[in-house]
Amino acid sequence: MKKSKTYSKYRRKREGKTDYRKRLSIVISGKPRLVVRKSLTRIIAQIVIYDEKGDRTAVAVRSDALKKYGWNFSFKNITASYLLGVFIGHMAKKKGIKDAVLDIGMNKPVPGSRLFAVLKGAIDSGMTIPHSEEILPSKERLEGKHVMDYAKIAKDKGNQFSNYSKNKVNVEDISKVCQEVKKKILAS
Repeated sequence: MKKSKTYSKYRRKREGKTDYRKRLSIVISGKPRLVVRKSLTRIIAQIVIYDEKGDRTAVAVRSDALKKYGWNFSFKNITASYLLGVFIGHMAKKKGIKDAVLDIGMNKPVPGSRLFAVLKGAIDSGMTIPHSEEILPSKERLEGKHVMDYAKIAKDKGNQFSNYSKNKVNVEDISKVCQEVKKKILAS
C-alpha cells in the first residue's frame, strides 16, 4: 500500500531559514534588498531584486574579494565588513542601484555588529538605506582601532595574532590599510 507524502506549507520556516512575515514587509517596500549573511570565515553581501519568477541577484560580493585590494587581515572582522559594505555599495551604484533595504535574515540584530558594519559601509559609499544611528558601529571600531589596542596589550601573551605574523602583516597597521583599501575600492 502506497503512503502519501506529508506536505508542509512552510518548509523554510520550519528549517529556520526564512521569516516570512519579515520577508513580506521587506518585499512590499518595492526596493532592492541589501542581503547580509555571516559564515565562519567570511561575510557575504548581495543586492537582491524581487521578481515574480524568483529573486534576482544584481550584485554579490564576498569579503575575501578584498584581498585583491590589499586587505591581508581577517575577512570576518568589523573592519572587513565595513570595507565589504563600501565595495558592494560602490558596485551597486555602478549598476544604477541607489537605495535599498537591509535584510539580515534570521540573524539577531545586535547593535554595532558586523552586519551593521556592512550597512555603514554601503551608506558611506553613497547608498540610501533606512537605518537608526544607534545600531551602527563607532568609527574607531570600523577602522580597527580596537584590534590595534588589543594587539598592544596581547603582545606579552604570546601567539594571539599568530596568523598575522605568519602572513607578515603588522596588526598595528590595520587602520592605515583600511583607509588605503577604501580609497582603492572607490577609485575602481
